[in-house]
Amino acid sequence: MYYTWVESPLGRLLLTSDGASLTGLYLQGQKSLPQQPSGWQETPRLDLLVQTQIQLEEYFTHQRQQFDLPLASNGTPFQQQVWLQLRQIPFGETISYGTLAARLGKPTASRAVGAANGQNPISIVVPCHRVIAANGALTGYAGGIDRKQWLLQHEQQGSL
Repeated sequence: MYYTWVESPLGRLLLTSDGASLTGLYLQGQKSLPQQPSGWQETPRLDLLVQTQIQLEEYFTHQRQQFDLPLASNGTPFQQQVWLQLRQIPFGETISYGTLAARLGKPTASRAVGAANGQNPISIVVPCHRVIAANGALTGYAGGIDRKQWLLQHEQQGSL
């Protein structure tokens, strides 16, 4: 596993890769931040990690609304379905956990959708921050509600 840390307006971000795909994007201090096993290799110049950093900089400066990176995340089939649906939520928009569950054909699975959303290993690129409560409240974000609010406001300011 390859990794590097990059600076962002949200603080340091940990990027991980298997060499071919982005496997993780974690905000420093988030609940599911992985520990770096001894087998991990810090590689800030790995092409994919450099490209990820460039696209993140473009996103943070309102020059990019969609990411174009190969992704590979480990998860259950249900988690994979949720994470795929997250990538369909347009920039600057939000949906509820219930709406996301309905899109999956499981309208009563909003709690399971929330749990899968919280396990998303590729924050920002797979925009789990765009999912909110049915009443519009900002709930649950592994990187912290303040960061979720920042990302949503950032996207509102950058919407075309």
